[in-house]
Amino acid sequence: MKKYLPAFITGFAAAVLSIVPGIKSFSCCLIVPGAVILALILDQKVNKNFERIQIGKAVMFGFMTGIFATIFITAFDLLITFITKTNDFVEALPQSEALIKEFKFGPMAEQSLKLMKQMAKEIQRTGFSGLYLFILLISNFITNTIFGIIGGLVGMGLLNKRRIED
Repeated sequence: MKKYLPAFITGFAAAVLSIVPGIKSFSCCLIVPGAVILALILDQKVNKNFERIQIGKAVMFGFMTGIFATIFITAFDLLITFITKTNDFVEALPQSEALIKEFKFGPMAEQSLKLMKQMAKEIQRTGFSGLYLFILLISNFITNTIFGIIGGLVGMGLLNKRRIED
């Protein structure tokens, strides 16, 4: 765990930033990659190792930061949803419903809409939905780890280039 402490810290920081309205939209594509770059910088400073970053290390830091960000983002989202008994999903459901009905996607879309309404009712009633948790966790995991790995590769390139220039 100590090896990935910078990833843990920056993953937590990314999660904190991702709950701020307005900034939340940039969570996956800017905040998480930025957190990985910062994790790589912190790792170099803590270990006083300024050698070239290998691709495996960059990918692993990206993946781990993405996982930590996923855990914290999901936890914060669930906590806020539990307290407020609403979230972005519940707020956007009427627009989603109108869109699905407008495009007439068929019976499968109707079943999906029924399931989404059930999730929204559970959230509004109890502040929690198991299906919402599962979907949130999977989607956060996929996006944060992919963008985390991309951030790790970008960070590797930037830090290795900076090392060459020095």
